[in-house]
Parts: sequence; structure tokens; C-alpha cells
Amino acid sequence: MSATSASVPSRHPDAPRPVPMGIRLVAAALRIGPSDQAQWDRIGADLTAGDPAMARLVDTMSGADGAEQKELFETVARDGLARTSDVPVAMREFFTMAENPPEWVDFARVRCGQRSLRRGGADGTYIARDVSFLGGYQFSSFNQTLLRTGVMKKGSNKRFAETLQWALDVTDDGGLEPGGVGYRSTLRVRMIHEFVRRYVSRRSDWQADDWGLPINQTDMAATLVGALIAPATGGLAMGVVLSPRELDDIAHTTRYVGWLMGVDDYWLPRSFRDGVRILHHTLGALSAPDETTRQLVEPMAADPLDWHLPAPTGLRRKVARALHLSITATYLGPRTMRELGLPTLVLPWYPAMRIPVNLARSAAALFLPGGLERAGRRGREEQLRFLEQMIGTSTAAIGDSATVAHAG
Repeated sequence: MSATSASVPSRHPDAPRPVPMGIRLVAAALRIGPSDQAQWDRIGADLTAGDPAMARLVDTMSGADGAEQKELFETVARDGLARTSDVPVAMREFFTMAENPPEWVDFARVRCGQRSLRRGGADGTYIARDVSFLGGYQFSSFNQTLLRTGVMKKGSNKRFAETLQWALDVTDDGGLEPGGVGYRSTLRVRMIHEFVRRYVSRRSDWQADDWGLPINQTDMAATLVGALIAPATGGLAMGVVLSPRELDDIAHTTRYVGWLMGVDDYWLPRSFRDGVRILHHTLGALSAPDETTRQLVEPMAADPLDWHLPAPTGLRRKVARALHLSITATYLGPRTMRELGLPTLVLPWYPAMRIPVNLARSAAALFLPGGLERAGRRGREEQLRFLEQMIGTSTAAIGDSATVAHAG
């Protein structure tokens, strides 16, 4: 699935760039060094690699009956091939693959990984937003894709709410089994990605020689581990203690989600440490802030000032903005904050305040009977409350903010 080295886009640097402070420290603690030459070359080559299986399916979904084909796709994802009639050959081939995961998939481990991610609660979700998502705007070439899909017209709050809804679906108990809510959401995102690739790459202002393919394998690998591995990694520093088995089961869950998403096997983590390695290596290649970085970061940093919070609303919104900046600064460090256009002198007051609370909760989860299940339920309740604070009574329909997702 990788491209040839001759087609490596110019955005791929000659050597790794500095990565944010938090991931650099974790990588050092795990004795993860820089990528070797073969790994570095693969990172560059896969900037032009897409998702051939979904591309073959989407080839058959264009034209006058495109909307009907998308509806049928959703039906098969929900009900399965066995209970859906008149499924075209290409779609049947795709879902035959999706409904029969590789032998390495262990759904008992997937369920443990899902519970472990739920147990991170609101703090895990905050890290996903304030570190992975906001910090991801350092990927200036990826920003070029975002700006061409229309996704930012509805705002960064809307975009993250949709991403959070996907994460909630993926980590729902049983959500990743065929027909489950996370299974369906991931396949829907995979299909949207292919429509985005086609739409953006055909635009006259898309510079393929510089940026490669929109939503390529390298970008997908970085966002996959950023969405599922990074929150668990950051949670450890905030006192959310996970056992080595839980951490490896999170990586196993990530591996299966990536497989469903169309990420090449090369980029799927075999362990928690391997997931951190992938994150560290891809960040070294992709972190290249430019004028689009601040263009996208500034409104997202200000989003808490519009959240649906109880009285005194104005004060709570200001505290929320400071809280989330505190998390961003703690994990990304002054250099990255400066590149993002954010204040560099921000105290780590929220992570410091949460450490004793999360340590106590972790002890209860790990050592009391039924503690893991209770922690998972409490964590999910916190995550749902955070989504409600962001969007109120609105819904976060996955793909709704990208106009290209509705194109034929």
C-alpha cells in the first residue's frame, strides 16, 4: 500500500523535527529512539498512499444512485450482509472483509481496552481535545485538507464534537463488534475519507507534489494513535493509573480500529509501547506549523467561551478556557505553545489538581471488587456530560460538518 520513494512529497523533511515535550518525555522513558532510515522512508512514502479497498467500493458509488448506495452502505453496516438483500458485488466484497476480522483480533481484549479508555473519564477526553486535537494543527499539510473540505465553516467546536462522538461510539461496550455503533461509525468515517481524498485531490489548488495525498496513510496513522493512544498516555501523567495489561489492550483496540479504518498493517500498534513509537516517529515528520496553524488554533482555544455551562455562565466559561489552556501547555510545552500562537506562561494548575483525585480513583478501580466496571461507568458519564457542555441539546452527527461528505 506504500508509495515509491520517487514520489515522496516535498513536505517530508530530511530529518525528524522536534516533537512536543510530553511525547518526547514519554518516548525517552520507554527508551524509544528516533526512527531508523527504513522507517523514515516509509513515513515519507506513505504520504501518497490511500485506501485501495474503499477506493474500489467508492468507484461504484458515484453517479445518480450515489445517495442510495450510501444508504445501502449504512444498512449493511448495521444489519450485516446476511440480512440485507440485493447488495452489489463491490459492496459485498468490502463487507465480507469487514465482517471477518483478522485472526489476531481478540474481542475480550478489545472490550478491556474500551473500558480502560472509558475509565479515563473527562480528563482523558480533555487530553484528546487539548493535546491531540488542538496540537494536531501543527500538521500544516493536513490543515490544507481541512480548509478545503468546508469542515471549518461550522467551527472547530462542531468538528471536535463529531470526533468525540466517534470516540464515544468506538469505546462503547460492544461498540466495535460487527453491527455495533463504533463499528458503523468507523466504517462511515472510512467512506467519508475516500470522498474527501477524491474531492480535495481534484481541486486545482491542491499541491500534490508538496502535500501528497489528502488523508494518506501517514496522516491516518498519526491521528489514530493520537486519538486513542495519546489520551491514555497523557492520563498516566494526570494520575489515571492503568495496568500494563490495560495499556496493551488499549493498543490492541487501537490496532483493530485502525484495521477497520483502512490503516495499513504496518502502522497498527502491536503494544502500548509500539503505539507511542508510532506517535513519536510520525510527529517528528508531520509537525510543521505555518500560517494555517494559528488560523485554526485561535478559534478552538476560544471555544469554551461559548459552551453550555451553568450559572454563573460567564465565569465558568472563562475558567473552562483557562483549564483547557493549562492542559495544552502542560503537555505540549512552551515551544509548541509559541508555534500554536498560544500563551507560553501557563501554569499546570489543572493537571496538578487532578493528580491526587485520579490516583485515589485509580486505586479504587484496581484494588476494590468491581472497581474497574464502576470506574468505566463513571468515566463514560463524565465524557457524555462534557459532550453536552460543548454542544448543548444539539447532536454531533459524524461527517455532518464536512460538506464533501454529502457529495456524490
